[in-house]
Amino acid sequence: MRLQEAKYELYRRLAKERGYRSRAAFKLMEINRSYHIIRRGMYIVDLGCAPGGWLQVGKKFVGGYGKVLGVDIYPVEPLLNVQIIKGDVNDTSLAEKIRELMGRNVNLVLSDIAPNITGVWQLDHIKQLSMTENAATIAYKILTRNGNAVFKAFEGNMLNELRDRLKVKFNNVRFYKPRASRKASSEIYLVCLGYKGSEQI
Repeated sequence: MRLQEAKYELYRRLAKERGYRSRAAFKLMEINRSYHIIRRGMYIVDLGCAPGGWLQVGKKFVGGYGKVLGVDIYPVEPLLNVQIIKGDVNDTSLAEKIRELMGRNVNLVLSDIAPNITGVWQLDHIKQLSMTENAATIAYKILTRNGNAVFKAFEGNMLNELRDRLKVKFNNVRFYKPRASRKASSEIYLVCLGYKGSEQI
């Protein structure tokens, strides 16, 4: 077994052993170790949350005084003390629904959204970045000032343009490739720190 395949199997096995719904949980934990974006008492929204690995990590770190809400177009098995709703990032009314459910603006928005892969790389790249742009638009409406966000993106010729647009809204935007990601995977995360605020808030 090649090294990368062995690493993939390791994270999948660890997720099963530790009760996480997906190995993606380790990606978020790694990002959090580097940037300390999740703390006790925070309000967190996870867009595209299925199957729920990031929700589990978020709830673990925010504790009993925080609140975690997951959104996905697909059904997600319930999690204790986590609210999960059906929703689509293409829905222009989703941000208001989230704010009503949370009762306030949130500290952190997470998005691990990806489209169904067609195998046509440029098309997949465009589709994924479009979904991430929609997730970012929702984040702008629900984040507190100085809040943070993490967005998945596919590497490609439009990625730097997305980063530059996010830099307009956040004080710091960094690329991050977790070790738990497959080396051959094109996925990369944009860690966005210090939301500058919105005129709508």
